[in-house]
Amino acid sequence: MKYVRFPKVAVALVGSLALVSGGSAYAMKHHAEMSSENIVEKAVSTDDFSTLVAAVTAADLADTLSSDGPFTVFAPLNSAFAKLPAGTVETLVKPENKGTLTSILTYHVVSGRFKAKDVMGLIKKAPDGVASIPTVQGGVLKASMGSDGSLMLTDAKGGTSKVVMADVNQSNGVIHAIDTVVMP
Repeated sequence: MKYVRFPKVAVALVGSLALVSGGSAYAMKHHAEMSSENIVEKAVSTDDFSTLVAAVTAADLADTLSSDGPFTVFAPLNSAFAKLPAGTVETLVKPENKGTLTSILTYHVVSGRFKAKDVMGLIKKAPDGVASIPTVQGGVLKASMGSDGSLMLTDAKGGTSKVVMADVNQSNGVIHAIDTVVMP
């Protein structure tokens, strides 16, 4: 099995703000308790992440995301993948597209364990209310507060995604479920 080495990213995340549900199909939830499952085990055991699990498997990232980490994963729900143009997921999981798929998936991962309050603290401290979060892919996600108080991500292409479930704490990191796939 091939391992992908994630670079260490030093991001100082401080402060805290409460997150408020934004009226999405999934209420914003916080999971304070630490699970004995790792990120991949949690994704596998959660029906709403089955497309993500298939993509992580196709990209050979399961072993990496099962390692000690810690990692913060902005994990797209199945409904997020369903928003992509028809045939996109099927095309990306083909062996010849592994590099592109790996780039997209690692764009959803940050090195370190960053809870929602940490990201919100960064947003609060940013002069313009927009925090830059380096991803292990090498790109940057922009984090901001939505008009409804939710945590929003803006990707390199200008697309936006809402965190619909925060702080799913796993043994090797934290998962924040998002409603749209972000693109590098």
